Amino acid sequence: MYSYGLLETGCYYLVQENADSDITLIKVTAETDHCMYVFRYNDELTTVWKRKGDSLHDIIECLSDEAVEAWQKQYNSSEDAYYEEDDE
Repeated sequence: MYSYGLLETGCYYLVQENADSDITLIKVTAETDHCMYVFRYNDELTTVWKRKGDSLHDIIECLSDEAVEAWQKQYNSSEDAYYEEDDE
């Protein structure tokens, strides 16, 4: 078992919180003495505070800068698909 305390601020990770849960992309954006502020990227962005001791079933990988850049292009282009422009 792993914990959120092993993750580094500013990095993107593919993680699995439980053995039967989906793989999730997260980014740790802030850290206090006892907690981590985490962005979760699913269909929509959610944020959550996690205790450093909270368990993770698996830290699959820390994404490289190139992998993050490729993912951001896809994620941002799919967000734009939901907004229609006015033809006024």
